[in-house]
Amino acid sequence: MGVQSKKKLKLLFICSDKFPPYRVDVSALFGKKLAERGHQTDLLIQSDETMNQSYQTKWLGGTAWVGRTDNGTSGLRRFRKHLYGFFHDFKAFRLVKQNKYNMILVRDKFVFALFAIVASGIFKIPFIFWLSYPFPENDLYKAKEGIGKYPFIYWIRGHFFKLILYRIIMRFSNHNFVQTEQMLKEIASHNIPKKNMTAVPMAVSLDSIPFFGYASREKVINRKKTVLYLGSLGKTRKMDFLIRVFDVVFRRQSKAKLILVGGGVYPSDEQMLLDLAKRLGIGEEVIITGFIPQEKAWQYVKDADVCVSPIFPSPILNLGSPTKLLEYMAMGKAAVANDHPEQHLVISESKAGICVPYEEEAFAGAIIYLLSHPKEAKAMGLRGREYVRKHRSYEDTADVVERKLLSLCYSHGLGMLSVL
Repeated sequence: MGVQSKKKLKLLFICSDKFPPYRVDVSALFGKKLAERGHQTDLLIQSDETMNQSYQTKWLGGTAWVGRTDNGTSGLRRFRKHLYGFFHDFKAFRLVKQNKYNMILVRDKFVFALFAIVASGIFKIPFIFWLSYPFPENDLYKAKEGIGKYPFIYWIRGHFFKLILYRIIMRFSNHNFVQTEQMLKEIASHNIPKKNMTAVPMAVSLDSIPFFGYASREKVINRKKTVLYLGSLGKTRKMDFLIRVFDVVFRRQSKAKLILVGGGVYPSDEQMLLDLAKRLGIGEEVIITGFIPQEKAWQYVKDADVCVSPIFPSPILNLGSPTKLLEYMAMGKAAVANDHPEQHLVISESKAGICVPYEEEAFAGAIIYLLSHPKEAKAMGLRGREYVRKHRSYEDTADVVERKLLSLCYSHGLGMLSVL
C-alpha cells in the first residue's frame, strides 16, 4: 500500500496537542505510518508537563521542538501557559527558513494559522490547515447552554474563531483536512469550496489493539451477560440515557449487567449515574470502573457480550468521528450504536452491529436482540474486524493523506521534493 513515489515529504507540523502527542491520529498517522514511507514530520508543540525551558528532542516522525509550559491553575498561570505556547509557535519562521520544509501544516491553532499563512507566502510553500473538531460552534453552544463559569467568554471566543476560521484560514489555505464528510458539508455552507477539503475520519491501529473475535467464552452456569461502554462519562455525554436503556434491558433480561469503562470529568459525573441506577433499582447491576490502564480496559471488552456507543444527537457531536465504535469492531465485538452520521455510515457499510434511533426502547431492543443471538453477534464482530482492516486502519488513512500532500506539493510547483 502507499503511494509509489521516491519523493519524500518534509513537513513542519504545528499542533494543539501536548508533547508527547497522545492523539492516535497524530502519533499513528504522522509518527508511524508516514514515517514508515520515508516522510519526515517535525513537530512544533508545547510540553504536557510543566517545563521552565524549551527543548529539542527526537520523536517517532522526526524532530520535536517542545515549548515550555506552566500547568498552574490560577488565572495568571493559565494565561502564562497560553502566552508561552503562542510565542513558541513563532519558531516556525526560523525553522522553515533553516530546514527547507515542503509545507506547513497547522492543526486546530486558529490564531497562529494566520501567521502560518504569512510564512507560507514568504517561503513559497503550501499551508495546510487541519480542523479536528468544530471548536467555534462548540464555544457558541456552551455559551447558549450556560456551560462553564464564564459563558460570555465562550460567546466572544466562538464568534472570533468562527470569523477567522471561515473568512480567512480555510479560504487562504492551500488545502483543509476535516474530520468527517458531515463536517465537510457543514463547512461548505460557509462558502468554502468542497474541492479544497478532504475528510479524514478517525481510524485505528490494528497492531496496537487486541483481537478477541475467535476467543471462545468459558461456559459458566448462570453467568450474567455483559453490556459494555468504553469512554468518557462526562456530563456533556448525557450517559444517563444509557442507564435508562439498561433499566429496560434488565427488566426484560435480568441476567445482565452494565459496565461503564471510563470516568467522568468530575467525580460528581460518575456519582450522578450511580444515583440514577440506584433509584431505578439496578444499582447492583451497574459498575463504573473509573479511569484504568488501557490493557485492563481491553480485558473488560474481551469479556463483553455486547458493546454500545450512544452519542447524544447535537449539531456539534454529529460532525465528529468517534473512535469507540471502531475499537469495538477491531476487537471483534458486535456493537449497538445510534444513528449518528458517522456511526450510521460505518454500521451500514460493515454490517458489524445494529444502528438505531437515539431512543431508549429502540436502543434497549437492539441490545436484547444481540444478547439473545450470540452467534449472530459473533458474526457481526468478525465482519467489523475485516471492515476496519480494509477501510479504517491508519494504513488506509495514510494512503489518503500521503496522496493529497504529494499532489499539493506538485501543484505548488515543488516537483523536486526533498529526498531524506
